[in-house]
Amino acid sequence: MKAAVPRSRPATQVRELAQKIRHRIQAERLPDGAFFMTEAQLAAEYGASRTVTREAVSRLQALGILEGRKRKGLIVRRPDPLRLFQNSLPSLMTSPDDWRDLAQLRYALEVGAIELAVRAATDEQIDRLAEIEGELEQAVLEDPTSARAIELDVKFHSLILEMTGSRLIAGMQQVLVQFFQTSPRSNPTLASAERICWEHRELRDAIRDRDVERARAMIRVQIRSTLDAADHVAVFAPTTETGD
Repeated sequence: MKAAVPRSRPATQVRELAQKIRHRIQAERLPDGAFFMTEAQLAAEYGASRTVTREAVSRLQALGILEGRKRKGLIVRRPDPLRLFQNSLPSLMTSPDDWRDLAQLRYALEVGAIELAVRAATDEQIDRLAEIEGELEQAVLEDPTSARAIELDVKFHSLILEMTGSRLIAGMQQVLVQFFQTSPRSNPTLASAERICWEHRELRDAIRDRDVERARAMIRVQIRSTLDAADHVAVFAPTTETGD
């Protein structure tokens, strides 16, 4: 018996069919790479038009749940939430408020991850962090806004996420990349450059000493200033309204 899609507006039909397909894949526990069926078979199975079926399949392909294969049909895929997040993140950064949201996400991510990083970091990772910090310090003292300094800062914080041993947390390094690429640039001073170096040096030492509380305090100090800057940018950003 066909599991017909109820008559409704096309957009609703597409959404309902996509949900039915997804639930079926989950219920049948189809593994990654398993053959599902063709679009024609789907349309017949659910009593849907070819157009509705095609759009429903497109939605699931965009989510990484299905993959189309020529002369074969639809293949089940295990969706990668990190890839979806990384691909969509740049499009979300369109205003100062968006950047503030990103700063808050970075705060939650790094402060939440630091304990795992301190406890799980390998000696090799700690040595690598020290090497990056040394290069970062040199680059920051030369020019804190240079591409080299930004690249090393991303590497430093990305390695901390990697230290957690979690693929999902480590994969969130794209948050850092997007953050550093979109963050407003202030006029650097020698004092601010030295402060940046001190913060990274202290954080490096805390991780090396396996001191969770000191590491947590230092990561909060680093990112708290960023949150304050993000709040300032959001509050004082120019509006698009014009007056007479």
